[in-house]
Amino acid sequence: MAKLAFLGLGVMGYPMAGHLAKAGHQVTVYNRTGEKAAKWVKEHGGASAETPREAAVGAEFVMACVGNDDDLRSVCLGDDGAFAGMEKGAVFTDHTTVSARVTRELADAAAEIGAAYVDAPVSGGQAGAENGQLSIMCGGEQKDFDRAQPIMDSYAKICRLMGPVGAGQTTKMCNQIAIAGLVQGLSESLRFAEASGLDIENVVEVISQGAAGSWQMVNRHKTMAAGEFEHGFAVDWMRKDLGICLSTADDLEVSLPVTALVDQFYKDVQMMGGGRWDTSSLIARLRK
Repeated sequence: MAKLAFLGLGVMGYPMAGHLAKAGHQVTVYNRTGEKAAKWVKEHGGASAETPREAAVGAEFVMACVGNDDDLRSVCLGDDGAFAGMEKGAVFTDHTTVSARVTRELADAAAEIGAAYVDAPVSGGQAGAENGQLSIMCGGEQKDFDRAQPIMDSYAKICRLMGPVGAGQTTKMCNQIAIAGLVQGLSESLRFAEASGLDIENVVEVISQGAAGSWQMVNRHKTMAAGEFEHGFAVDWMRKDLGICLSTADDLEVSLPVTALVDQFYKDVQMMGGGRWDTSSLIARLRK
């Protein structure tokens, strides 16, 4: 069992840190809002710290799951950042979806203090985090991944090293690009079924068994049909992720026309007041 720090107790981080505690690890948590950290400690035991630095002191592994590039920098760098408290040989594992650019920047900063760095963004949403069934795509050195993998197995369905530092984030971009076009296609399919007077349950039961089947179809068609979107992965977060994808595509001189279009569709949903709706709310735009 290891001594761990977990930074960020949002809808993903809170249950992920809980799985680590249930696995028997000694966990100290940090959250920008102290009340949530206190709630986590009351529920799971362990301890909380007032700063990332305090949480990281003595930890063999420091895990993070925060909001964006700037949030990640803020918990890593500076006098109160985790890197100021980490010991030589410790491993920093980042589950945030951020740019590969900031990942490499922070990996270099970690190397300066003798710490290892693994970027490990996740897919599977809140349900995956709560059930310990996340897909984790990692970047880093093999030896560092080998040390961190048994820790991540506490909440992983699959955990794989994709390449050097940054490869995990790039793989997550592939994930989001694939989801964007898929959800738009599903939204159009279900809206077409509605307009045609078909029973959506019957339609999905049939087409989900063929080439059109997907996780989104199986898990989101009921709420999409009912117009219920107060759950899941928020549109605001998806637009943040797609922005990273599109910026990276420009750097790579790769064209992502469908992704760029769906990003604008999500902007329409935001303008409808649906920034915190699940990404499946694209269908609401087609009903407007």
